[in-house]
Amino acid sequence: MNKDNIILTKSFDFALQIIELCKQMKAQNEYVISKQVLRSGTSIGANIQEATAGISKRDFTHKMSIASKEARETKYWLRLIQHSQIVDVEISNLLVQVEELIRILTSIVKTSQSSSK
Repeated sequence: MNKDNIILTKSFDFALQIIELCKQMKAQNEYVISKQVLRSGTSIGANIQEATAGISKRDFTHKMSIASKEARETKYWLRLIQHSQIVDVEISNLLVQVEELIRILTSIVKTSQSSSK
């Protein structure tokens, strides 16, 4: 992992924690929402990784926008897990981390869009 690229590092570390969360959820027999949060939570970093290999500024911005949307979806699933109490897991730290990812990604997308004009 490239330690110079903070968003790559943060999204990768976040994905690892999402995987752990899903293991805990499955151990408590929750399979549907765990699959949803796994998909969106790991997709954030995958799209960021793809963006770093973008063939154009527009491609980069598009992939980062998708990563931002996936982060927002992940926030939704995490909040649903927290408020529904369908499983006994602690996710407050994950909510803080996803908020940080959303802020960083929003900033990257806005900067990319304004530099493209």
